Amino acid sequence: MTTYQLVGIGNAVVDVISHADDLFLNRMGIEKGIMQLVEQDRAESLFGAMKDRMQTPGGSVANTIAGAGALGLKTAFIGRVRDDELGRFYANAMEEAGIRFANPPVPEGELPTSRSMIFVSPDGERSMNTYLGISSELGQNDVPQEIAGDTELMFLEGYLFDKPAGKTAFLEAARDCRRGGGKVGIAISDPFCVDRHRHDFLSLIEHEMDFVIGNEAEIQALFQDSHFDDALMLTAALCPLVVCTRSGDGVTVMEGTSRIDVPVEKVQPVDATGAGDQFAAGFLYGMATGRDLETCARIGTICAREVIGHVGPRPEVDVSALLREAGLLA
Repeated sequence: MTTYQLVGIGNAVVDVISHADDLFLNRMGIEKGIMQLVEQDRAESLFGAMKDRMQTPGGSVANTIAGAGALGLKTAFIGRVRDDELGRFYANAMEEAGIRFANPPVPEGELPTSRSMIFVSPDGERSMNTYLGISSELGQNDVPQEIAGDTELMFLEGYLFDKPAGKTAFLEAARDCRRGGGKVGIAISDPFCVDRHRHDFLSLIEHEMDFVIGNEAEIQALFQDSHFDDALMLTAALCPLVVCTRSGDGVTVMEGTSRIDVPVEKVQPVDATGAGDQFAAGFLYGMATGRDLETCARIGTICAREVIGHVGPRPEVDVSALLREAGLLA
């Protein structure tokens, strides 16, 4: 019997969230609605310009792990922070949330703890400006074999593919997990990330992954195909399970040649931050607890709907209660 039901590997990023209108975004040169990587000086400038700040431990896969843990899964997260104020905040916050934080803060790290300045517009759109800092230095030595090989499910963050050390860490962790009898999947993370590492992504998906979770743009980016159905079929030919979120158009799940389409109720988001992360949390919770794939997707959509109803990337209410109301939990 494994110790963990779900282990994530990803960027350990402190999210700093603030409200901002379009005039502010234009004045600061912030491109609306996307994630941009910024250097340290730009990060400090944007942080100083934020008027109202909410600070929370973040990172895409870390948010997923937190959401799944809140639903009751036994979880761990593998990430890299420095032994500075933000790094200690991050590690303590994860542990307080019931998530095993596998790596102690690095005392001699040359780079500071990663942070993302997220500006939320009145329409709920979020503009992310991320300074990767020390989290992007995660490598094979940061992945404890006793954790990677002791979980039912492992979920990897595509953003870490930006450096060779991250790629090596992923391969070793995936193989440790599979040797222990677990299943491994990846969040594609971003179409621009796919563009930078398409060959490596496709090789990893084909040879090392049991499932893939991404949105429509990310799935299309894998094969540079503007036709969603074609890109979906090509991805499904490589990986046993492909899960694609399509915003207001619902969710599509492919298991081999079997396709499931799950509709969603369209709502106006307060803050779209974390929607994909919490969908993944719900879907993986469903997998870990033996639900069928349609139910997994329905759980994921409820988790996503909850998180877009407030500012911040993690659930603020008892999502289990929402699932019971929907008849998805006893």
